[in-house]
Amino acid sequence: MSTIIYPTTNLKTGENLTIARGDGVYVYDDQGKQYLEGMAGLWCTSLGYNHPELIAAATEQLQNLSYSHMFGGKTHQVGKDLAEKLKSMVPVKDAHIFFGNSGSDANDTQIKILHYYFNAIGKPQKRKIIARQRSYHGITVASACLTGLEVNHTNFDLPVDALGVLRTDAPHYYRGRQDGETEAQFTDRIVNNLEQLILKEDPDTIAAFIAEPITGASGVIVPPAGYYEKVQAMLKKYDIFFWADEVITGFGRTGNAFGCQTMGIDAPDLMSTAKQMSSAYVPISAAIVRGDIYDAMVEPSNKIGVFGHGYTYSGHPLACAVALKTLEIYERDNMFAKAAELGDYLQAQLATFADHPLVGEVRGRGLIGALELVADKATGKPFPASVVYFAQQACQNHGLILRAVAGTSLAFCPPLIITRAQIDEIMDKVRKALDDTLAFVTAEKLA
Repeated sequence: MSTIIYPTTNLKTGENLTIARGDGVYVYDDQGKQYLEGMAGLWCTSLGYNHPELIAAATEQLQNLSYSHMFGGKTHQVGKDLAEKLKSMVPVKDAHIFFGNSGSDANDTQIKILHYYFNAIGKPQKRKIIARQRSYHGITVASACLTGLEVNHTNFDLPVDALGVLRTDAPHYYRGRQDGETEAQFTDRIVNNLEQLILKEDPDTIAAFIAEPITGASGVIVPPAGYYEKVQAMLKKYDIFFWADEVITGFGRTGNAFGCQTMGIDAPDLMSTAKQMSSAYVPISAAIVRGDIYDAMVEPSNKIGVFGHGYTYSGHPLACAVALKTLEIYERDNMFAKAAELGDYLQAQLATFADHPLVGEVRGRGLIGALELVADKATGKPFPASVVYFAQQACQNHGLILRAVAGTSLAFCPPLIITRAQIDEIMDKVRKALDDTLAFVTAEKLA
C-alpha cells in the first residue's frame, strides 16, 4: 500500500489500478493491459495522450521560460496571448480573466471576487450564493460549500452557512418529478421554488446563482428545455448574477465551444473553466468575469495598494503555452463541430441501452453522457451504490475506464478525438459489463 492519501477514494480499499503510459484514447497499466479511457481522465484529456504538438509546445516553453509569476504586474507574452484568446471565445461580455490551477480554485476565486466587487460598489450585504442540490463545484473549503453532494460534506465541517451558500432544486426530472408531472410542470415548480427562496432570503442579499450547464460528478444531469431561460429571466428580475461553471462542459464537450451555448444560457456574468483548457496536460484554470465587475475593483485595489489575491502558479508560462496550443488545435481542426457530430453518434449508441433491464434513464449531450442503473425500471428504485461500483469495475475488467457517479450512474466522457469505431468499442465493452452486473445482482437478489 502506498503512503499516498488518495483523492476521492475509499481509503480502506486503496489502490485499484496503476497507469503506466497513454497514447491517443488508450492508457496502459503496469502489466501492459490496454484500456480505452472512456472518461478522458477526469473529464479533461480532450486531445488524448501523447499528443506531439502539446508535448512540443511544453518543451519549447520550458526551454525559453520555465517559470515566471504574475504578482506585482509582472507578466509574460504567452499569458497575455492566452487571456486574449479566451476573451475572444467566451460568451462573457468584455471578459477579464484570472488564472489559477484547477476548477476548484477558479470557483474559490470567484467567491472572493464577488465579495470584493459588492464591497466595492457599496453593497456588502449582497454576498449569498445559490447553488443546486446534486451539483459539483470543487473541493476546496469554499468551493466544496457550493458543491451539493453529501459525500463531499460529511465529516469535513464545512462553513456552508458562514459563506452564505443557499441550496435549490436539482433540475433532474427523472429523480425529482412528482406523480403525473410533465417536464414543463416540473420546470415551473422548481423555478418557482427558486423564486420563493430568493424572496425569503431577500434579493438584496444574494450575489449569484451558480450552475453547471450540464452536471458532471453529480450524474450528468441535463435540465429540461426552457429551464435556463426561465432561471435567467428570474435572476435578471432580482439583479442576481448568473455564474456558469464550465469546468467540465467548456471547450467542445457538449458539441459547442461552451455548455452555455448548448443549453441556451445567454451571456453569463461569471464563468469558470479548467480541464479541457489545456487538455489536462498541465494544470490551469480561469475565473472569468464581466468587464464592469473588473472595472469596479480597480480603484479599491489602488486605495489598498494591491489586489490581495493570487497563487504562486497563476498564469504559469508552461500551462499557458500548452493551453494556447490546445485552443489553437481546437480551432484549426474544427474540433467542436467534430465533437457535435460524434456526440450525436455517442448519444444514439447510448440510447440502445434504454431497454436493458438495469437501465432506468439514458441522458447526455455531445460527448458526455450517463446510464442510470436501477433495481426496478417501473419505479426507478435505485440500487445500493455498490452495484454501480461493481459495474464500473466490470467495465475496467473488460478494458474500459468509466466512472460511477452520484452512487447511481455510469458516466461517459471520452476524449474529443474519439472515432466512431472507438465509440463502438466502448459500447461493446459496456454491454459485457452490464451483463456481468445483471448476473451479479441476480445472484445477490438485489433486483
